[in-house]
Amino acid sequence: MQTTLRATGPLPADQAWERYADLDLWSRWAPQISGVTVAGPSTRRLRPGMRGTVRAAGLVHVPFEVTAVDEAARTWSWRVRVGPVTLHLEHGVEDARPDDGPHTRSRTWLRTTGPALVVLPYAPLALVALHSLLLER
Repeated sequence: MQTTLRATGPLPADQAWERYADLDLWSRWAPQISGVTVAGPSTRRLRPGMRGTVRAAGLVHVPFEVTAVDEAARTWSWRVRVGPVTLHLEHGVEDARPDDGPHTRSRTWLRTTGPALVVLPYAPLALVALHSLLLER
């Protein structure tokens, strides 16, 4: 199954992208993430081939691998494993369009592919995180 979620917000797209690119910022905008551990070279910025573990709610450890990063296009994708289930997630940040409204400066999207049993329950949490990503603080 595949879902695509979208959100718009007042934060400029370049700043929203930095919130994705800097792993130390993930727990500030994604309420389900309590931390990120990276294996190998100790960089805290998204890069293709990066592997690690996301701590969800402080209890669940979810292994991941970043499969692609395009800084210029502000897109990235990764593969996560939840028990025996693998999810593929693609993210992007764009400048707002004129029809998005006067206070909207950016838009973001998330495409999740995997079993419906995991994708559907994850969607509401992901939508909250997408909206939070684009809020000015």
